[in-house]
Amino acid sequence: IRDSTKADQIGMLATVMNCIYVSEIFRYVGMKTAVLTPFECGNMTKLFSKDRANKYFAHDMVVFFAGGTGHPYFSTDTTTVLRAIEIEAETILLAKAVDGVYDSDPKKNPEAKKFDHLEYLEVIQKNLGVMDSTAISLCMDNDIPIVVFNIDRPGNIAKVAAGEEIGTVVGGL
Repeated sequence: IRDSTKADQIGMLATVMNCIYVSEIFRYVGMKTAVLTPFECGNMTKLFSKDRANKYFAHDMVVFFAGGTGHPYFSTDTTTVLRAIEIEAETILLAKAVDGVYDSDPKKNPEAKKFDHLEYLEVIQKNLGVMDSTAISLCMDNDIPIVVFNIDRPGNIAKVAAGEEIGTVVGGL
């Protein structure tokens, strides 16, 4: 067993706990939610299947995908794109602690340049750290744009969900 397998498992469980927590916040404000995982995880989640996810979407539920793929070696980035492909998502909305993608860390470099739009290959070639290269490649192969936006700004989730142009767009929209 490789050393990071335990870390992978802890990371998978951490995403489950985070999704349950955020799901409960959504429920508190009156939204219907479901948390889907790739492994049995008690009665607060259900096993992922495309059919189950689509059933929940048909009932106007917010669906959280937690726990990665359930296998080591696959990042949460790659899992996000895999689930997006499976449910035929049009766009991936990637919430971060910064307002988009920069050519360097804006917290360390006040001269960092923000990009409004990037192509998938630019992200890989410039090693911009939006997502890992496998995830970016899957987005490129399946023509799924990524919108990177700041989660810390009030109202940004509603803005990006409504199609308002904020942050950085990777790929075409």
